[in-house]
Amino acid sequence: MHFLSDELDHYVTLHSENEPELLAQLNKETHQKILQPRMLSGHFQGRVLSMLSKIIHPNNILEIGTYTGYATLCLAEGLAENGTIDTIDVNEELVDFQRKYFDKSEWATQIFQHLGNALDIIPTLNKKYDLVFIDADKDNYINYFNAIVPMMNKDGIILSDNVLWSGKVLEEVKSNDLTTKILLEYNQLLKDDERVETVLLPIRDGLTVSRVK
Repeated sequence: MHFLSDELDHYVTLHSENEPELLAQLNKETHQKILQPRMLSGHFQGRVLSMLSKIIHPNNILEIGTYTGYATLCLAEGLAENGTIDTIDVNEELVDFQRKYFDKSEWATQIFQHLGNALDIIPTLNKKYDLVFIDADKDNYINYFNAIVPMMNKDGIILSDNVLWSGKVLEEVKSNDLTTKILLEYNQLLKDDERVETVLLPIRDGLTVSRVK
């Protein structure tokens, strides 16, 4: 969901950095061939992710939720020279699609795909992370957060996507809407947890930036 008008959203995109050609191709093919293309980070949010990564210049990035790899490649733009990205997804059908675009990029040897349940995979990753992007099943956001905080370097950044959940965070929550309940709890956790300091940006469907103290 976009909280800006289409006209203003277009103006913002028009006056932000251009979408790289490889990502434009990935964007187009995702919309042509893959279900739920709205899950793609897209041009503007992708440039935000790229800019944050370039500012942080991380040695190690962890991404929870790869989808077709668009955000992965945006985050890769800021990697340190010998940096790595571990990206986790449960959808086996997308692995080859992701790899095709990763291999076309200059970070082909630095991106490591992991297939399976992130909560099982994360404890096996023997790294400290400077940047984490959480963009998988919302029902596990709290579990993901608690799993990765101990693996973060001081001043590391955790990015959490879709935290406004199409505006449902402001609506009366239906009794069977577990996802919105969990996101409300997650947003409050990020505000109150003394291990991090947080700012919630109304970008696209909501993007939280949390710095590990």
